Amino acid sequence: MRSLRSDLTVLYHLALRPIRGRDHAQRMEDFYRGQAEHYDRFRERLLRGREELFRSLSVPEGGVWVDLGGGTGANLQWLDGRIQTLRKVYVVDLSTSLLDVARGRAEARGWHNVEAVRHDATTFRPAEGGADVVTFSYALTMIPDWYAAVANAEAMLKPKGVIGVVDFYVSRKHPADGMIRHGWMTRAFWPLWFGTDNVFLSPDHLPLLQNRFETIALHEERARVPYVPFGRVPYYAFRGRKSAGRGT
Repeated sequence: MRSLRSDLTVLYHLALRPIRGRDHAQRMEDFYRGQAEHYDRFRERLLRGREELFRSLSVPEGGVWVDLGGGTGANLQWLDGRIQTLRKVYVVDLSTSLLDVARGRAEARGWHNVEAVRHDATTFRPAEGGADVVTFSYALTMIPDWYAAVANAEAMLKPKGVIGVVDFYVSRKHPADGMIRHGWMTRAFWPLWFGTDNVFLSPDHLPLLQNRFETIALHEERARVPYVPFGRVPYYAFRGRKSAGRGT
C-alpha cells in the first residue's frame, strides 16, 4: 500500500500537477519538490540502463567524476566501493530538493568525496579544472539547451576522458546504417507523451554524441513504462571517449 501511495504521488506530479516557474531552475524545483522522497523508487522501474552504464564505466583512481543532472545521487550506488578511489565526485543539479536527498545519501554512506552542487549543467566546471568521467543519466532530455550541456561536458573532459549517457530518445526517420529505425507511431507518440512533463525526446542526441566522441559502446533498447499498458519507450546507453586532439 505504501508503494502504491508513493507511485500515485509521483504519477500526480508527472501527469496532473501544473509545473510553474519563471525559468528552468524554478520549474525543475517546482516539479521535483513534492516527489523527491519517492523519486528513486518509482524511477528505478522506468529509467532502465543506468546500473549497466555506471557499472561499465572505469573508475580512474584519484580521478574526478561529474554527474550532470545527477539529482538524488542514486546513480553512484552502482560504483560500489570504487567510489572511494576517486578524488572527487560532483552531483550537479538545479533541484534543491533532489540535492538534499543526494547529500543525505552521501553522508549516510560515508562518501566524503561526494559534493552535491546546485548549478547549471551547461556551465558547471569542477574546481580541479578537468574531469576524467562525465555522465548524464536521463538528464539531457530535461535540459533545454542540451547541445550546450554536451559541449560543456566535452570541454571539461580531459583528453581521453570518458562520457556516459543513458536517456530516452527516438530515432531519426532515416538513421545511419547500423542504427535502429523507429516507426512513425513511436517517433510521434513518445515525444508527445513525455513532452507534457518537459521531457523532450530527440532524434539528434545520438548523432551528436557519435560526432563529438569516439564511440566505445552503444546499446539501443526499450523499457516498459509503469501503468502504461503495452508501453515500451526507446532508450539508449552510450559510452564515448574524448579525442586527445580536442581541447579542454
